[in-house]
Amino acid sequence: MSATEKPVTQIRTQLYPILFIIALLILWEFGARHQPAHLLPGPWETVGGIADLIRHGLLLKYVVASLFRVTWGFVLAAVLAIPLGLTIGWYRRAEMAFNPIIQILRPISPLAWIPIAILWFGVGDLAAIFLIFIGSFLPLLLTAIEAARSVPAVYVNAGRNFGLGTTDLIYRIFYPAVVPQLIVGLRITLGIAWLVVVAAEMIAVNSGLGFLIVDARNAGNRYDLVVAGMVIIGIIGFLLDMGMKSLEKVKAFRWSYSED
Repeated sequence: MSATEKPVTQIRTQLYPILFIIALLILWEFGARHQPAHLLPGPWETVGGIADLIRHGLLLKYVVASLFRVTWGFVLAAVLAIPLGLTIGWYRRAEMAFNPIIQILRPISPLAWIPIAILWFGVGDLAAIFLIFIGSFLPLLLTAIEAARSVPAVYVNAGRNFGLGTTDLIYRIFYPAVVPQLIVGLRITLGIAWLVVVAAEMIAVNSGLGFLIVDARNAGNRYDLVVAGMVIIGIIGFLLDMGMKSLEKVKAFRWSYSED
């Protein structure tokens, strides 16, 4: 590819998603205008709903509440699940011992824990944080286990042959080998945590973006606010994913990704 063709290709790559979004908005507006019951608000009505939330000071309040719960639940899960998973994956006997209980708990939806969360913590932040923790813990645990298992034994043996101690072995071989998979696992699990907090807020708390959707539906069928809440949830989820993806560009991790 020539030097003049490369900028044109980059512009096209950035332009295609924008054009696709514009096309979706046009289809959305067309569908909203031609539906028989006029229940689905169009893009402009949704923007008006967002403006209404801003005007009443609710948008920032609900966004902060949701992010607060996701941050605590996700961070607590990562702090506990990643070291435990790496340890289990490194020691085969530990994996054999813990694998049955992990496989039993893994299929249970985090939402199935809602009655227990409310029973233990009541209706409030702790219940939502607990549900996010439950939803994030097992995916991160399994990711860490698989990351530890995938470290080639030849690398470890080579490090030992060169006289590396346990600390150097972990820092120079084990850590570089598992970080790429952990970043992918953190990125996927953060999306799960964001899904769980929205569902939990519809039942277990009285604030946040999930509560906004239910409250708007119950308080006079404000579907413009319902769709506005959905749009905000999608945008924040996209930004969270982009922020987690940016970890791949950190200099300490860059060696594990191919460069263009």
